[in-house]
Amino acid sequence: MERTKNNSQLPQSAAPLFPADSIPEDLFVPEPVDASLQEQTSGPMKSVWQDAWQRLVKNKGAVLSLFMILLITFLALAGPSMSGRTYDEQNLLFSNLPPKVPGLEWLGFDGVDSKGINQYEVRGVTENFWFGTDEFGRDLWTRVWKGTQISLLIASLAALLDLIIGVAYGGISAFYGGRTDTVMQRIIEVLMGIPNLIVIILFILILEPGIFSIVLAMIVTGWVSMARVVRGQILQIKAQEFVMASRALGASNSRLIVKHMLPNAIGPILVTIMFTIPSAIFFEAFLSFIGLGLQPPLASLGMLIQDGYVAMRYFTYKLVFPGIIISVLMISFNLLADGLRDALDPRMKK
Repeated sequence: MERTKNNSQLPQSAAPLFPADSIPEDLFVPEPVDASLQEQTSGPMKSVWQDAWQRLVKNKGAVLSLFMILLITFLALAGPSMSGRTYDEQNLLFSNLPPKVPGLEWLGFDGVDSKGINQYEVRGVTENFWFGTDEFGRDLWTRVWKGTQISLLIASLAALLDLIIGVAYGGISAFYGGRTDTVMQRIIEVLMGIPNLIVIILFILILEPGIFSIVLAMIVTGWVSMARVVRGQILQIKAQEFVMASRALGASNSRLIVKHMLPNAIGPILVTIMFTIPSAIFFEAFLSFIGLGLQPPLASLGMLIQDGYVAMRYFTYKLVFPGIIISVLMISFNLLADGLRDALDPRMKK
């Protein structure tokens, strides 16, 4: 009774402003639907690679790094032919000449040595050597770019072989799983337990030093990192719904790997390759610096840095030019790899 009494004391609800019988029927008219606009999107369709490229272009550091890599690669290919001299051409009359470039004397390319003497005028040399010469009178411009060409060739071959072996090994290990994955991963753990540098040095000591032996030495354990990256990506992708749906529709193992798994793992693979190349350049330079790399008269950036290190007290230019090029290469590849990682990661999309 108390509840009824209290309810009766509540104010009555207000009457509607517009009674239902006062609303005309033609007040609300359905909007006509255009069937041609049902599939229309708000913007142009972009593929994954187009979207990644647009995000990569916005990264100024990655764009500058890509430009520097292309520039150095072009000079490595065309630079040796610009001076008209070969990398092994010797002339003792031109030994230890400082750099000289007409028009750039204000930058120090004036042919003056560390003692303030213009060696070109003293010796009566009329030719110009843009990066100077070494103790045998060989043109350092040609040797530096020839060495850059060889270093890039070794790094590219090592990265390519690491890509082939690592993708195949990691993909098979992750796709089949079970006992196959266990055995293959134990092999990788054994290889990772062995110091990489010791394996490379021992391998080169057994074989004759050269491009072939250096590349083989680098890929003995270099593919392990790629295999682990691919294995992790394949394990993640294999559990996705679209892979299970494709398998339920009768797709073969080869089709699952080629059409579904590898294309979705290409981003981390590219990033790993971009980190592998500067590592290979560093290892080649280190081996050449300690005397286990290429043999004269061939030149690489490591050999040129070793020669410049010996004579850096009086002929600093011998160390400066190859040192700058290898530094720019390694920094550019690492910055480009960081940019690719951000551009290919959808979680970094703003």
